[in-house]
Amino acid sequence: MSTTPALHSPAPETAPVPSRSPWRSLRHRGMRWWSAANFVSNAGTWMQLTVQNLLVLHITGSAAATGLSMSVQAAPALFMSLLGGTAVDRWPRRLTAAVSQALLGAVAFTMAVLVALDRLDMTSLMVLAAVTGVIATVDGPACALLGNDLVPVEDVPSAIGIGALVHSAGRLVGTALAGVTVGFLGTSAAYAANGLSFLFVAAVIPFLRPAPGAVPQAPRPTRRHSASADDAADLTVRQGLLFFARRPRLVALAAITGISSVFGRNYGLTLAVLVTGPLAGGAGSFGTVSTVLAAGGILGAVLGARLRRPSVRLVGTLAAAGALLQVAAGLSPSLAVLLVLVLPMAVVESVSDTAGTAVLQTDPPAHLRGRVLGVWNSIGTVWSLGGPPALGLLMELSGARGALVTGGLITAGAIAAALTLHTRRTPSPVHLPTKDGDLPARADLGTAA
Repeated sequence: MSTTPALHSPAPETAPVPSRSPWRSLRHRGMRWWSAANFVSNAGTWMQLTVQNLLVLHITGSAAATGLSMSVQAAPALFMSLLGGTAVDRWPRRLTAAVSQALLGAVAFTMAVLVALDRLDMTSLMVLAAVTGVIATVDGPACALLGNDLVPVEDVPSAIGIGALVHSAGRLVGTALAGVTVGFLGTSAAYAANGLSFLFVAAVIPFLRPAPGAVPQAPRPTRRHSASADDAADLTVRQGLLFFARRPRLVALAAITGISSVFGRNYGLTLAVLVTGPLAGGAGSFGTVSTVLAAGGILGAVLGARLRRPSVRLVGTLAAAGALLQVAAGLSPSLAVLLVLVLPMAVVESVSDTAGTAVLQTDPPAHLRGRVLGVWNSIGTVWSLGGPPALGLLMELSGARGALVTGGLITAGAIAAALTLHTRRTPSPVHLPTKDGDLPARADLGTAA
């Protein structure tokens, strides 16, 4: 008996092509609201920062005091970020972010009242700056991870890129509004506006809903099981430290970012000396360089948002490329040549930052991400405090050109050596026979970074 093949057999279904649009995370309603809230918050924060620096100068007349107030606010991250990250893993993320935003708003309103009553002195300002820094050790990782909770994993790089754009836009708008607000309403109004921006974010958070496919925060142990030793050990600071230290990808990411931060990236320092020194430019010329750097950062954030599965290898490759561009910038014979190099330098740095942040926030298990960010923030504070003095010493010894060239070569050489060693140490796949001796089964005896 013969059979006749069907003339109208169904066509095989093809999987939809994944979107690479940098704006794809904004398809989700929760992310749109979260981006709008972050824009308002960033604008308010930069209003306060701009006014606060001027206020400290007015009170003390000392630039050193201004730097001290900024250090006091950053210092808690060095010692308390691990505890803050642990709190983010222990507590419901929405509640944690909403409460921390409300507390930051309360601090801003307190400063507004003190300024309005002319009762703000350096002692109270330093205390409130330290309190802000302590709250930020919880608020930073809580808000970062809350944004990622709203979108599917493949859209996290887009969410991070959008966050970078929102930060840049908020900085521009907040800095511009600071002068207008102080001119018409007084200094205290800038602090009050920042307080309102925090309350706006806190009000939006309860209404955010994750998109389909988003990975929610890992559930906390129930009361019935919370007394077990395993659950207790899984929520400790030590667990986060051990995970970070035993995770080669994260250690490599920390090393790449650290060496890049110390020997490069501080372009506000190195390029300022290069432009006003060997290139014989003025403040206007450095302003042009800074504008190009900012434009490159925005363009890089858009390109970074197109990534889907960033890797540590990609971060290292981009960092090495940026270091070589830094070498070329140090050898620039003129301001025009420097401007041509500055744009790709900023683009590569921004894409590398987006890729690294995506790896950092998606690689750890959901129940450890707060603590991993806490470890990262502590390490980052060390870089931010130690990098500029080390780079300044290098500039004293070899000048602006020498610092850019030497720092770039050290960064590129170290990353290239690390990638070469990793490639040599990664075993090749071994094909093992199956139980029945049919098709070979592939066994990867090594994991790529």
